[in-house]
Amino acid sequence: MDKEYYDTLSKLQTMGVNNDYFIGWAGGYLENPEREEQRVNDAYEAGYKDGQAHNTDQAEKFVN
Repeated sequence: MDKEYYDTLSKLQTMGVNNDYFIGWAGGYLENPEREEQRVNDAYEAGYKDGQAHNTDQAEKFVN
């Protein structure tokens, strides 16, 4: 893993983002397959897309 990955996950955790966004971001960054359809929600999809793009643009929307 690279420093960006760990730094971003630490930042997201400190922000207190929704767990689904957090898991989605990590999965998208690592290019993991998406969750099965019945377990996908808005937070997960936003996190997954941000992870793929290596940014946290939508994270503020999902702070608990």
